[in-house]
Amino acid sequence: MYDVIIIGAGPAGISASLYAKRANKSVLVLYHGESQLEKAHMIDNYYGFDGGITGADLYSNGISQAETLGVEVKNEEALHIAMTPEMNFEVITADNKYEGKTLILSTGNKKIKPNIKGIDEFDGKGISYCAICDGFFYRRKKVAVIGNGDYALSEAGDLENIVEKLTVLTDGLPAPNTDKYEVITKKIKEIKGDMRVGSVEFEDGTSLEVNGIFIAQGVAGGADFAKKLGVALSGDSIKVNPDMSTNVPGVFSCGNINGGLLQVCKAVYEGAEAGLSAVKYLKEKEK
Repeated sequence: MYDVIIIGAGPAGISASLYAKRANKSVLVLYHGESQLEKAHMIDNYYGFDGGITGADLYSNGISQAETLGVEVKNEEALHIAMTPEMNFEVITADNKYEGKTLILSTGNKKIKPNIKGIDEFDGKGISYCAICDGFFYRRKKVAVIGNGDYALSEAGDLENIVEKLTVLTDGLPAPNTDKYEVITKKIKEIKGDMRVGSVEFEDGTSLEVNGIFIAQGVAGGADFAKKLGVALSGDSIKVNPDMSTNVPGVFSCGNINGGLLQVCKAVYEGAEAGLSAVKYLKEKEK
């Protein structure tokens, strides 16, 4: 059992981990995939770096700093997050299961919208991004999940006992390692329908009849986890109070997923707020 589990190892998540760890709390940071910070060739508008610093160096320096302080940092993809009956948070990865008293979301906004004709037209009309949230509406119907990684398989797992038929579509990418579901690797040309999703048309001229499509490309982002936990959103951004708390007790959010100024300085500040607020929440909970 950890005091604080943080999803994301960018400047917001690492900043939160430093403040929580310095308050003598047990802290786990989980991250997976390439951070937006790593892609920055040079950062020359951040305090203290005369001549600038590459995003990759700043990112790796932050993780090293956290590990030196005693924070556990693990490269594992969080696939599923749920609240336990004891009001703690269970985080499931491909290989492990972790439990924490508080949760800090700092993944950035990683929702990937495929460049497929019809995605925007049918958003909310058969296109969904959360299996737990919307799966019930597709009971005994034909459903497809677009994606080819562990996150897509996790979403499929949330749907398999609800829908009549489930198909995983990789949109031209390699098939995931599974024999549980029908997998189609053809490139998708268009999503069609009348008022709602009705079929998926492939570039080879074939089609698949579906009533709903769940998008699960890449890895899950903060908004994806927020929806599963009942955290309030504004568009794709998480709604937070000034102390980075959300409407769900014990859940905090920081960094790009909160919207606003997408800069390292803001992420570090919000991470500090989130880490300190998680510590305060734990103290009040222990009274």
